Amino acid sequence: MFPNTRMRRLRENGVLRDMVCETRLDMRDLIHPLFLVEGEKVENPVASMPGVSQLSIDRAVAECEAVLEMGIRAVILFGVPREKDEKGAVALREDGVVQQGIRALKTRFRDDLMVITDVCLCEFTTHGHCGILCCDRVDNDATLLQLARMAESHAQAGVDVVAPSDMMDGRIGAIRRHLDEAGFPRTPILSYAAKYASAFYGPFRDAADSAPKFGDRRGYQMNPPNAREAMREIELDVEEGADIVMVKPALAYLDVIRRARDRFDLPLAAYNVSGEYAMVKASAKAGVIDGDRVMMEMLTSIKRAGAQLILTYFGKDVARVMGSS
Repeated sequence: MFPNTRMRRLRENGVLRDMVCETRLDMRDLIHPLFLVEGEKVENPVASMPGVSQLSIDRAVAECEAVLEMGIRAVILFGVPREKDEKGAVALREDGVVQQGIRALKTRFRDDLMVITDVCLCEFTTHGHCGILCCDRVDNDATLLQLARMAESHAQAGVDVVAPSDMMDGRIGAIRRHLDEAGFPRTPILSYAAKYASAFYGPFRDAADSAPKFGDRRGYQMNPPNAREAMREIELDVEEGADIVMVKPALAYLDVIRRARDRFDLPLAAYNVSGEYAMVKASAKAGVIDGDRVMMEMLTSIKRAGAQLILTYFGKDVARVMGSS
C-alpha cells in the first residue's frame, strides 16, 4: 500500500523502464507483403497506401534485399496478373506472376528469406470474388479443388508456406490432402482462420485489384460481431491440418487474438491490414498524431494480445524507428 508501493519507481529511469518491459516487438516478428505485377522495372505506387507499390519481380527482389538488411526475414506474395477469367485459372499457371516470383526469390535468397503465398482467387477472377461462381454465388465445394491446385503450383515453384485466405469451408483439409498426395507433405499451411468481412480492406483491394465487381464477401467472410464463431473456425482449421492460424484484421479484433492465444497452442498470426495502415499514414500527414509512436503502439498491442507473427505494411518504418532509438 502507498507509500510502500509506488508503481512509478520502475518508470522514471529509461533504462530500468526498458528492462522491465513485458512485451517486445522484434523485426523477426514481421511479415512483409509484396504485390507482384508482370513486366520489368515496374513500380506502381498505391495511392491509398503511401510507401507501398506494386512491383515487378526484379523490383521485388531488390525490395527483399532491402528488408532482409533491416531484419525482416519473411514476405507474403500477392499476384496482380494482367489476364483474368471467371475461374481464376491463371492462378494455377507455371508461368504465373506468383510462381515466377517464388522461383526468383528462392533462387536469390534460398533459406535466408521465408516466402509465403496468399492462396485465394479474388486477384485472378474477372468478378473479384474468392471462389468459383454458380448463379452469382460462390460455390464453396467447386472452389476447393481450384484452391488446392493453386497451392500445389506454389509448392512446385518452391514456396515455403501457403496461406489460404478465401474462407471457404473445408479448404484447409482439401489443400492438406492435395499437397500430401502431390508429394509436398512438408509444406506448412498458414490459415486465415478467422477472417472478418471488414471495412478495413479497401486500400488492399486497390493494391491487389481485387474488389468484387458485384455484391460483397459477407456470405463467406466472418460477421464482425462474432467472437465465439471465430474459435469454431480456428478449431476446424486446426483439425483439418493448419500449422499456423491467423486473425484478420488485427486492431479491431484484439479480443479475438487474445481468445485464440488462450485457447490454441499453435503459432498465431495477425494481419495489421491496409485500412489500419492507411489511417495512421493519413492522420500523421494531417499532423493530428505522431505516426511513428502510434505505429509502434499499435503493433505492440497486437503482439501483447498474443500474436507471434504480424503481417504489416509498416515493416520498413519499424526498422527506421528501431534503428534510431
